[in-house]
Amino acid sequence: MTIPRKGCIPLDIFLLVLIFSAAGYIGYRVVVQLNYSWNWSGIWQYLFRYDEQQGRYVANYLVLGLLTTLRLSVYAGILALMAGLCMALARTSRSLFWRLIGRTYIELMRNLPPLVIIFLVYFFLVDQITPFLWLERSTRNAEPATIHLLTIFVAPPSSLSAFLSAVVTLAVFESAYIAEIIRAGIESVDRGQWEAAHALGLTRRQTLKNIVLPQGFRRILPLLAGQFISLIKDSSIVSVISIQELTYQGTQLMASTYMTIEVWLLVALMYFLLTFPCSMIIGKLERSLARTAA
Repeated sequence: MTIPRKGCIPLDIFLLVLIFSAAGYIGYRVVVQLNYSWNWSGIWQYLFRYDEQQGRYVANYLVLGLLTTLRLSVYAGILALMAGLCMALARTSRSLFWRLIGRTYIELMRNLPPLVIIFLVYFFLVDQITPFLWLERSTRNAEPATIHLLTIFVAPPSSLSAFLSAVVTLAVFESAYIAEIIRAGIESVDRGQWEAAHALGLTRRQTLKNIVLPQGFRRILPLLAGQFISLIKDSSIVSVISIQELTYQGTQLMASTYMTIEVWLLVALMYFLLTFPCSMIIGKLERSLARTAA
């Protein structure tokens, strides 16, 4: 049987022309007929600025916000993966108690608005937990080099508590979805492999560690990567608790410069440049796994 070759058909050409025509019309309306004073020349200085004291260009508001978004996403992603794995193991446990714990946690996090979760976790952590961690006193008495490294890799000492609260909030929210992905990966492993491991005398922990989880993670790796992309985009919601990430910096910049469209188009482009390479990596990973499975 001959497989038909892929190619363009008249309907494809018509749809492409229709899409480009619609995009051109929208662009014409925005550029020509919109009563808006464009100022692209003034927006680029908020990416980098020239520091006369240091004699070089340094990162400005939007780049600093992008770096904060990246730090938030990486730390929250690691924490969410750990919490999600624990909840997935609880959901698949033979103990009714742990299954109820895992199910309750996942359903609560998946059925509550993220904004509500952010306020609950943020105010609870800041008021009840972070004072016992002695963060402010420890950073106040730290060496300048330590404070510099802390500012680069985590957050400035003045906003450290809020940053940690934001990381925990994102991790708590995202871990519920990661837990369901990992649970699906665990349950996708054939039951016969559990029985074979039991026949060999392996305990449940050994079976999970050496047989089930490696196979499950190989199958769900693209889904986990896709969830990390969602985490990058969801990190914008922590701007409501004054975390100076990319969306927060865009909001403040728009309010002070009134360059509304320029600011948000540039912010959207920066998010795209942050997430699109991840999407390309996911696509390459899926093709690689498909060839391996074949």
